[in-house]
Amino acid sequence: MKTMSRYPEYKASGVKWFGHIPAHWQVHKLKHVADVQASNVDKKTEEGQSPVRLCNYVDVYYNDRITATLDFMRASATTEEMRKFLLRFGDVCVTKDSEEWNDIAVAAFVAEDIPNLLCGYHLALVRPHANRMLGTFLARAFSARGINDQFRVEANGITRFGLGAGALCCGYFPVPPLVEQCAIAAFLDRETARIDGLVAKKERLIALLQEKRTALISHAVTKGLNSNAPMKDSGVEWLGQIPAHWECMAVKRRATRIQTGTTPPTAEPRYFEDGTVDWFGPGSFTEDLLLTQPVKRIAASAVTEGAARMFQAGSTMIVTIGATIGKVGYISGDGSSNQQITAVAFDQKRIVPKFAAYQLKRLEPVLRGIAPNTTLPILDQDAVGYLPLAVPPLAEQQAIVDHIDSALAKLDALIAKIRTGIERLQEYRTALISAAVTGKIDVRQPPASASEVVMLVSRPGA
Repeated sequence: MKTMSRYPEYKASGVKWFGHIPAHWQVHKLKHVADVQASNVDKKTEEGQSPVRLCNYVDVYYNDRITATLDFMRASATTEEMRKFLLRFGDVCVTKDSEEWNDIAVAAFVAEDIPNLLCGYHLALVRPHANRMLGTFLARAFSARGINDQFRVEANGITRFGLGAGALCCGYFPVPPLVEQCAIAAFLDRETARIDGLVAKKERLIALLQEKRTALISHAVTKGLNSNAPMKDSGVEWLGQIPAHWECMAVKRRATRIQTGTTPPTAEPRYFEDGTVDWFGPGSFTEDLLLTQPVKRIAASAVTEGAARMFQAGSTMIVTIGATIGKVGYISGDGSSNQQITAVAFDQKRIVPKFAAYQLKRLEPVLRGIAPNTTLPILDQDAVGYLPLAVPPLAEQQAIVDHIDSALAKLDALIAKIRTGIERLQEYRTALISAAVTGKIDVRQPPASASEVVMLVSRPGA
């Protein structure tokens, strides 16, 4: 296989993080090629200060480039803060604080002059020296393996990580001539745009498959599997037409228990040590029906002593308080929950629990809409009990559940395959950037194929 072009001559960089570099490149600490200032401009608006817009952590984390199209936060700043942290074309903003150590030193290039835009708190403003470093190259270099690693290991913290200005200033960067920096940045802009386009297409496909997933569940639990079955009006707007032999009834007519969860007293650490009981919260709910990610596991003694409630396997769990109100899940084993969740246990002689869970899952948008419009929306147990169910005979319920499970397994496998493809594209993107900014490939030549990049960057000694 044809190999990607390499530079004709290399030398040891003297820095373990990125090995050998092209012979005519140099290595410098960041402070020798750029001015670095850690921002202290907070999100407040105070009387007597000038109104400004802030480039904040999320603006940098989610964007390679800072442009006027972004929705910046409004705040205020002093004259001194405006002098020090006003952003201009060519600057680079870098994350210096984060809840995750691997989100440290994420960079974005300021691609245009934006009036009254300041570098906000949790970021550092890096202004390259015009005769030594280009901001477009530097922003890419921050995301390269090896270069970025040196900042991650310097970040301090346990629950939140921070990178000091000194550590940032002393980070090493390979520095090619300016003309090569320009060529590398242009190459990476072009190639990453292609990769990002492919990722966007795959993400759109996942969104369409998720829509199909939702429609499949909705149709099966309200129309059944027999497309020729005679239909009738359910009398409920949310259900519409249902098969004529089905019944429409309130949840409470088939429920044996509707109860809200509890949180064991945090003053009793023994309830949270050596836990064996799955304890769910709103964060446990996803697009999938089955709940597999408990917030934590609590001790069985929390249940036996009345500090927590145990819900039987097959219960439908509904978030009834808070921002994620209306989310629905299903537990395949016994479990517990906090007070934001109401559990419904069904009479398994008269209804297949998973069928009821699937039917309530399709009502998630409705559940969010019927909650009282207050500061803290709540669905009480009575409201849950009056939710409508369209109920076919028991054998038909099981057939519908089996059909949905089988169809979703195929869809989910396809979605997982697409997500794997996205991960590989993102890995290739990182490898491409790393190879280009550390001189492992010579991008002054026509760009090579993805397979050539992967072969080169994984070759021993590269």
